[in-house]
Amino acid sequence: MSTNIIASTATKARPLTAAEISEIEHEMELYPDKQAVGLEALKIVQKHQGWVSDESMLAISKFLDIPVADLESVATFFNLVYRQPVGKNVILFCNSVSCWIMGCDGLRSHINDQLGVDFGDTTEDEAFTFIPVPCLGDCDRAPVMMVGDDLHRNLTEEKIDQIVADYRNKE
Repeated sequence: MSTNIIASTATKARPLTAAEISEIEHEMELYPDKQAVGLEALKIVQKHQGWVSDESMLAISKFLDIPVADLESVATFFNLVYRQPVGKNVILFCNSVSCWIMGCDGLRSHINDQLGVDFGDTTEDEAFTFIPVPCLGDCDRAPVMMVGDDLHRNLTEEKIDQIVADYRNKE
């Protein structure tokens, strides 16, 4: 999916929702200028929409009166701003040195086989998106991954199977 909305003339901003506007305005009170609110606005829109579409990016740009290019650079720098649709559950899989030493490659393969996806992919049923991250900061309990806001430690194939089953049952 192309995210080069700067060159696109066909993309139009979507209206921000009242809830998004309210939350962004609240953040504006906490920062010295609108430019500084850019990341927070992206996170707010993502919370409500699931991801940040080109249309949403334009809406934020217009609302904050900051260039789309500036927002796009923030969105591409922070890998947890999703610029394409993601599954209901995002698996952030740590592939740091500590996790690698503790066997994360084998666990990655297990997840690939179980879900039928590789890094960056979403399952056909849109239940899971599988994303690598450089470190989750829990090296003494490696290997680790997050699903949503939940950190899962000391992973094994059996634990991963249970975690996936638990999230599937929440649907």
